[in-house]
Amino acid sequence: MTNLLMLIPVALILGGIGLVAFLWALKSGQFDDLDGAAHRILFEDDDMDAQHLPKGPGRQDQPKGQA
Repeated sequence: MTNLLMLIPVALILGGIGLVAFLWALKSGQFDDLDGAAHRILFEDDDMDAQHLPKGPGRQDQPKGQA
């Protein structure tokens, strides 16, 4: 019986912490872009990075070790 008297407040406190964490995530915009990760996996990072790199004599397109 004493275990039950200890477990009920612990469960309520942990539930309250979970509720506060969920509300914080909701308020901070964690759930705004639900489709972003699903679309992001379809594109390779190398292709996107190559578009944003500056072009010119300072840029080396070849991997290291090849001349």
